[in-house]
Amino acid sequence: MRMYDLILKKRDGGELSAAEIDFLIRGYVAGAIPDYQVAAWLMAVYFRGMSFREMAALTSAMAESGEACDLSAIPGIKVDKHSTGGVGDKTTLVLAPLVAACGVPVAKMSGRGLGHTGGTIDKLESIPGFRTDLNLEEIVSQVREVGLAVVAQTGNLTPADRLLYALRDVTATVDSIPLIASSVMSKKIASGADAILLDVKTGRGAFMQNEEDARSLARAMVQIGRRHGRRTVAVVTGMDEPLGRAVGNALEVREAIAVLAGEDPPLDLHDLCRRLAGHMVLLGGRADSLDAAWEQVDAALASGAALEILRAWVRAQGGNPAVVDNPDLLPTASFRQEVTAAAAGFVHAIDARAIGRAALILGAGRTVKGEAIDPAVGVVLYRKVGEWVEPGTVLATIHHNGKGAAQALALVREAYVLAPAPVAPGALVRAVVTEEDL
Repeated sequence: MRMYDLILKKRDGGELSAAEIDFLIRGYVAGAIPDYQVAAWLMAVYFRGMSFREMAALTSAMAESGEACDLSAIPGIKVDKHSTGGVGDKTTLVLAPLVAACGVPVAKMSGRGLGHTGGTIDKLESIPGFRTDLNLEEIVSQVREVGLAVVAQTGNLTPADRLLYALRDVTATVDSIPLIASSVMSKKIASGADAILLDVKTGRGAFMQNEEDARSLARAMVQIGRRHGRRTVAVVTGMDEPLGRAVGNALEVREAIAVLAGEDPPLDLHDLCRRLAGHMVLLGGRADSLDAAWEQVDAALASGAALEILRAWVRAQGGNPAVVDNPDLLPTASFRQEVTAAAAGFVHAIDARAIGRAALILGAGRTVKGEAIDPAVGVVLYRKVGEWVEPGTVLATIHHNGKGAAQALALVREAYVLAPAPVAPGALVRAVVTEEDL
């Protein structure tokens, strides 16, 4: 078997066998196949696509390229959740304790932010003392005791995916649905969960800006999950405006606490977390219908059980649990600047990507892997799409420590589009894809 022949076969629209894909992945991880040949194959995939059989085989090969997490010592159905990334997307911070409070064990590996979208691990590490480097034994022990653990991805999990993604990043082949689907699902399968909930974002602030592309990605990942024996549901959700009001690591932790505490949380964030949590509870076998699952979710919020799980989770991973009752203990920026409306009107749109870029410029995100971030900085939105504003109304506040404030201020101001006629916010949930739908 030669890599040259695999490139030629895919270039001409052929379908690679599972054995050929396994040869490619094993050879690349071992260093026997050079970057330039894999780059040529990636470009062929970008233009020619992949069949479902190829996607499933690629997912398996990447999942098996390194270590896998064995979560069998944890009782119950373990449910993982993945988001394709968005601006202000702090849903994991709400969902993990909420779903655990409903009796579903959550053992999740998450990533760090890169570019205009934030990373769950960065947000958690803004909590003083919070550890994300737990080993497998610690993860299992904590989930058995607390009900959940969220940790940084280990160095030995799906090394093939890390190598391929780095190459895709420099060869303009990132936005390929087969490659995205295989990348996401290989990590989820290697992470050891029994069931998977996928939050596929679409819109201006999402990676998949076209809704039909987002639906195609959702269907591909659900198919792959079914092929690998994981019950999988994908929810396609809007990301034209930021989710919630806070964008920035500690600011988003503060907002997540407010949702769990019932302290007048943003409706879009509350509603989405409730919808997603219901699917996770159903996948976890704790309810026999979505309506019954949502009743459990509502009860866990109303009773304070989810908030108590959050305290226990923070404590178990070395963080200061006092932040749950006193969020002022989280990192706070030294300066704040307001963005005000220049005219009256309805908020017609808020460019989520521009808000994300503003937070990035302030230091809330990174442009290259390993770059240090400022956990305190970011943007808080006070007006959302559909709301009426008068001249001088505060639209948003920039939280900064002296870096990039002027540029961020301009971006936030430009992100807001006002119009004289009222407009309704776009639908939050655009589609739900289950195995039965396939």
